Amino acid sequence: MRYRVEHRTTYTYDDHVTDSLGVAHLVPRSLPWQQLGTGDGEYRVAVTPTPDDHSSEVDFYGNRVTYFQVVTPHRELQVVGRGEVDVVTPVVDEERLATRWERFRPLLDPGAPGAWRATDFALASPAVPIHPGARDYAAESLTRGRPVGEAVTELMNRIHADFDYDPSATTVTSTVPEIIARRAGVCQDFAHFTLAGLRAHGLAARYVSGYLATEPPPGKERVVGADASHAWLALWLGDDEWLAFDPTNDQWQNERYVTVAWGRDYGDVPPVKGVIFTEATTSELSVSVDVAPIG
Repeated sequence: MRYRVEHRTTYTYDDHVTDSLGVAHLVPRSLPWQQLGTGDGEYRVAVTPTPDDHSSEVDFYGNRVTYFQVVTPHRELQVVGRGEVDVVTPVVDEERLATRWERFRPLLDPGAPGAWRATDFALASPAVPIHPGARDYAAESLTRGRPVGEAVTELMNRIHADFDYDPSATTVTSTVPEIIARRAGVCQDFAHFTLAGLRAHGLAARYVSGYLATEPPPGKERVVGADASHAWLALWLGDDEWLAFDPTNDQWQNERYVTVAWGRDYGDVPPVKGVIFTEATTSELSVSVDVAPIG
């Protein structure tokens, strides 16, 4: 599938901002199953007002990161990532899926091919602690000797069934214990909880940020701008093989998923974050995402 993606973030303030510094993860990754558009479809990040400093680079995890600074006084700041991307369903090695899950613990086998790259994703991170509740929940699926593909798929199925999707239940700063207690949250929470359970058993898994192309109900037209950022995760299967899956929607990653960035947790890859200097006392944030299939 080819998609035209636009992610628009708008900040408004009740007084002038005199200096705004920002970091954005808005450009999708180039991957074996995902290629960025060229020419008119090339991916770009635009900032309004025009920034005095605007640059991009690749971070430690290989994500494209955009940096900007606006010193022109402004009451509104807009950051727009826009471009085209081609996506196919990732191919997963069947032999690895049939291997017992205990084989994919990089901390116990640091000499294994690719283990050094996966180690970071087997450790606790600020938003994903090694929590006993998450460990015990995952243990029901990670039984001894079970094939890794079967085990993580069942874990995904259970989380989808046991946890309610409820945007009012959590916030962007909600912790794994809060998610467990409420048995509810959004995609970010489901990803963090799943990561905590897998890492507690020595498995390496990374947080993935991107977009999921939605499908309108039968007979209805797409609502432009009604899509949203999405989060899922990917489990290490040795070497540079990963199984990406989505507990929020109870499915493995397919051609509807646009991968933007990955890290240890949400804190590594927020779409936009920054610091401002202002006398403003109130502000508003508006986010509009559109993922439109074009072929």
